[in-house]
Amino acid sequence: MFDIIGDIHGCASLLKTLLKRLGYEKKGMTFIHPERKAVFVGDFVNRGQEIRQTLQIIRGMVESGHALAILGNHEIEAVLFSIKRDKKESPLNKDGKRYDSVHETVLQFSNFRDEWKSYCKWLRSLPLFIEEEGVRIVHACWKDENIQLIRDELPPGKIPKAVLRNLVLDSRSPLSQAILQSTRGIHLIMPPNLRVYDNLRRNHHLFRIRWWESPVGMTFQQFSFESKFKLPAYTIPPEILHENEPYPEDAPPVFFGHYCRGNGPHVIRGNLCCVDACVTGTKRLAAYRWDGETQLSPEKMVFSK
Repeated sequence: MFDIIGDIHGCASLLKTLLKRLGYEKKGMTFIHPERKAVFVGDFVNRGQEIRQTLQIIRGMVESGHALAILGNHEIEAVLFSIKRDKKESPLNKDGKRYDSVHETVLQFSNFRDEWKSYCKWLRSLPLFIEEEGVRIVHACWKDENIQLIRDELPPGKIPKAVLRNLVLDSRSPLSQAILQSTRGIHLIMPPNLRVYDNLRRNHHLFRIRWWESPVGMTFQQFSFESKFKLPAYTIPPEILHENEPYPEDAPPVFFGHYCRGNGPHVIRGNLCCVDACVTGTKRLAAYRWDGETQLSPEKMVFSK
């Protein structure tokens, strides 16, 4: 069965420790398990100091058949940084914020440009989600409508550069929104005349939501799926809510990363599990050992320490 591993962010040493705890053995340049397969939920790159080594491990495991992997928002940002806007070779991303997010990856590959080009091509070949019998895996948000649109409109093989460019140039198109929501989650955006302050008195014009629940009657804090701040216990005005189709409790389990859960809880509901342990803050990685169960248990979580 599957060992579903959360966001790694260039922490190869912790990844090796976690793989060994899960029973994988190093064989040559890869790690193998006689009975199980690893699944990486995305966000392998950026932030950490061992990005090249992390990509070497994951690519080696995927290409040797010992792992599966999907794209996270950080892989997409890193690939976007390498894509040109047009034939004039002008950069696609000009704003500093986008560069800041991929700065560490760019730095670590500054002397290995051909290698990075190879990784960019490989990353574009990875899927945006996995659906196997009895289980679903996505980086940030499983929404049936988005998944079906990606299935229908993305051709097999590498994601076309034109599709990636449109995440910047035409971000409101249905396909761009499907990809962005699947890899970044869904945000509730505040209207200009509404100020919502967190527990540290910081104003938020948007926040990540619990996409599997209906927001009707919820407070800002109840509907928020942020881990680094708390929002007020005021009921969200219905005027600012958009339709959100809840994820059924009898649907297949969904595993995802992205939300920096720190010390947890990681099993959010019987069929929902976030395996992102916020590695750059906690210095540990998380995984879930899935053996086909329809109801997930916190006891199946495994950590690098």
